[in-house]
Amino acid sequence: MIALKSRTEIERIREAGRVVAEAHRVVRELLQPGVTTGQLDAAVERLFAKHSAVPLFKGVQGTVPFPAVTCISVNEQLVHGIPGRRRLREGDIVTIDTGCRLNGWCADAAWTYPVGEVDSLKTRLLKVGEAVLETAIQEIPRRRLWSEVARLLAEEVERAGFSVVEDLVGHGIGREMHEDPQVPNFVSAELLQHDFRLRPGLVLAIEPMVNAGTGEVVLCEDHWTVNTEDELPCVHFEHTVALTEDGVLVMTEGVGCSVES
Repeated sequence: MIALKSRTEIERIREAGRVVAEAHRVVRELLQPGVTTGQLDAAVERLFAKHSAVPLFKGVQGTVPFPAVTCISVNEQLVHGIPGRRRLREGDIVTIDTGCRLNGWCADAAWTYPVGEVDSLKTRLLKVGEAVLETAIQEIPRRRLWSEVARLLAEEVERAGFSVVEDLVGHGIGREMHEDPQVPNFVSAELLQHDFRLRPGLVLAIEPMVNAGTGEVVLCEDHWTVNTEDELPCVHFEHTVALTEDGVLVMTEGVGCSVES
């Protein structure tokens, strides 16, 4: 069941979103060749502790519990990369995905960042991924059903010559990190069976994931990291957004940095 949020609840989620956006700003300041993914994760963990915010990712149950407060995924790693000793290099692209619960309410955001100068393929991927997320935010108040938005996102990715990942989707968010509904970036028969109306009170974590090559992905031996099957690069962009009577509010505004032309 989809739980619509009140204005007060949306503002509480927005407060958590501000902490998530601050976490991304901290990471951006540290992001350079030579820094380890573990150092980035530690900086976010310190920030959450400073705000008395509960990390959403650390301890999430799976085959093994997730050990960090951020998912940090590099190049061909799409999502759920485990931070550690890996040092970032000039030309990498790195996705920082993190979320927190503040005073009982959750927010979640991901962004793929360049490390120094990146090649033309990665630059195009970054621009397309960011543009697709912006399309979703702009179109939500103009459309009646999520499937109408999802179709636009898939078409935009395909026109660019890239692939939408269909094994992973966005989600509702509120008291819990993952709530109804599921929020795919594509249209399928299954989606149409579970389509939902776009109405005030919806709070969604919208997160298009775009691969340079095939849309197929594989789970790595660490039980968490998801790679592109063909090992080509990929990007992941996510905001927590609320649909209100007055339009769309981006709860995690301030996350990310636009790629220059």
